[in-house]
Amino acid sequence: MKRGFLFQRNPRSARGLRTLRFRGRELLRQEGSGSLEFALSAVILLTLVLGIMQMSLAVYTYHVISEAAREGTRYAMVRGNTCTVNGASCTVDASQIQSYVKSIGLPTIQSSNMTVTTTYSDYPAGSGCTPNANCANPGNMVTVKVVYAFPFSIPFVPSSTLSMTSTSAMVISQ
Repeated sequence: MKRGFLFQRNPRSARGLRTLRFRGRELLRQEGSGSLEFALSAVILLTLVLGIMQMSLAVYTYHVISEAAREGTRYAMVRGNTCTVNGASCTVDASQIQSYVKSIGLPTIQSSNMTVTTTYSDYPAGSGCTPNANCANPGNMVTVKVVYAFPFSIPFVPSSTLSMTSTSAMVISQ
């Protein structure tokens, strides 16, 4: 046997399979360690990639929630107290605005996780008015606030819910 070789052939073993040699307490055979290292690094890498994807989805969802708030505000600003279509009133209240925003059908959004709040205030003073017919007058401000509970989950990390909020305000035009 020559020095420096990690493996030697054993003439007694079938087909000359390799046998192990020990140097002190260390096992010199490292077959299969690459597979183990790949498995461990793949788990970490996939968790990182899925986490990045989930964060991207959260940013996209925030953008969609912002659009929902703007759409609700646009819907409310053109349907104030003086709104009429063919002689019929087309005014809306807070529950109709909430129904409209939830029914828009935004992608990746579950309407059951969404809360829509509508408030009216005097403009430009900004003082709040009580919910009555005088709140939705042209020149007053309508504010729509959308809160969405985003289910955030990454493998090997405890799941949680992110609360996303977006507010939009416009002056009632009619």
